Amino acid sequence: MADHIFRPHVGVHLILVRDGKVLLLKRANTGFADGSWSVPGGCLEEGEALPAGAVREAIEELDIVIDPAELVFAHVCHHADPDGQARIGMFFTTTRWTGEPVNAEPGKCSKIDWFDLVDLPEQIVPYIRTGIRAYQHGRPFSLDGWTG
Repeated sequence: MADHIFRPHVGVHLILVRDGKVLLLKRANTGFADGSWSVPGGCLEEGEALPAGAVREAIEELDIVIDPAELVFAHVCHHADPDGQARIGMFFTTTRWTGEPVNAEPGKCSKIDWFDLVDLPEQIVPYIRTGIRAYQHGRPFSLDGWTG
């Protein structure tokens, strides 16, 4: 039995829905999936609780404020990125926030836009597509990028 405890990277992701559409950001200058669409989100910081991380990401990326009580757990995706890193993506959803979303990080995002949940863009981060689709079908867990 191995003595090594593996602790994968944890990401927090927001499925923001308005009028049947989901808000996506086009990644740029990050070194990961640049040119692809993704939901707002990022890395959970050390010592940070999941809801607080999602709220922080909403402020940093979109300049909107979300009450943590309005966040609903939507999905968890255990994914293996192309770089070989195993990660856990925690997805939360809400239809309520304060402010109008804007591209608050133009150095990391080339644009934001709303997409119909049933007609997502082709160029979307694979595990993000998996997470959104699983959320739509009420599945709380998925795997993405694993073989064998």
